[in-house]
Amino acid sequence: MRGILRLGMIVLLWMMPLWANADERVVLGMSQDEVAISASFDGSRILIFGAVKREVPIPSDALNVVITVAGPSAPVMVRKKERYWGIWVNRDSVLVDAAPSFYAIATSDDWTTTIKDTEDLRHKISIPRAIRSVGAPMSVSNAQDFTEAIIRIRTESGHFALKENTVRLDQETLFQTEIEMPANLTEGIYDTRIFLTREGNVVDLFETSIVVKKVGLERFLYNLAQDKPFHYGILSLIIAMIAGWSASAFFAMIRNS
Repeated sequence: MRGILRLGMIVLLWMMPLWANADERVVLGMSQDEVAISASFDGSRILIFGAVKREVPIPSDALNVVITVAGPSAPVMVRKKERYWGIWVNRDSVLVDAAPSFYAIATSDDWTTTIKDTEDLRHKISIPRAIRSVGAPMSVSNAQDFTEAIIRIRTESGHFALKENTVRLDQETLFQTEIEMPANLTEGIYDTRIFLTREGNVVDLFETSIVVKKVGLERFLYNLAQDKPFHYGILSLIIAMIAGWSASAFFAMIRNS
């Protein structure tokens, strides 16, 4: 009997954090849940806003919000160039198992204040932990440098971003932020996560998604290239011939005028 009571107490203590998490929930909204890529597309801004629904009074410790938007992940081959006999050549290479094509993080406070390292490890929130690299060849001694190279390159191109103190939080109830998306987005599903944290611990997580897809002529050409590469090649050749003939006729008309 005593053993059953002890087991019941263990289950009760284990369930208490789950019940506490149910006291605060995210109610989310977005300005748009679909991004259309057309010929004139030069980037987009997604407004993410929401509210915190509570069943209890506001706790005394500060509430923070972390919002992440992640594009489709794919393996990335990273090569390191070195100067060899006056020529730059590829030496070491590492295949990173999965790296998001786009990854943006917005926080309501400084990163170190908003989330604990253990929670970051658990949910893979930070940019380095959103990249999955299982292993590297034994000949490569500095494999971490290759992951850092991906982060540096994609940060410079606007595809990776950590925006601290950009989530506006009013009365610990309403929040909003804008996520900037560059022009050369990868088509697919962009997973969006909203974390509520107190003292760096995650108390609630809400997940949704944004659809990014090509439309119009871009969609037709993309599907043609993927599904019928032979026809796409013929069409490209015809377009090139027409463009060349048109340019030749235009310059001939200018010379004769």
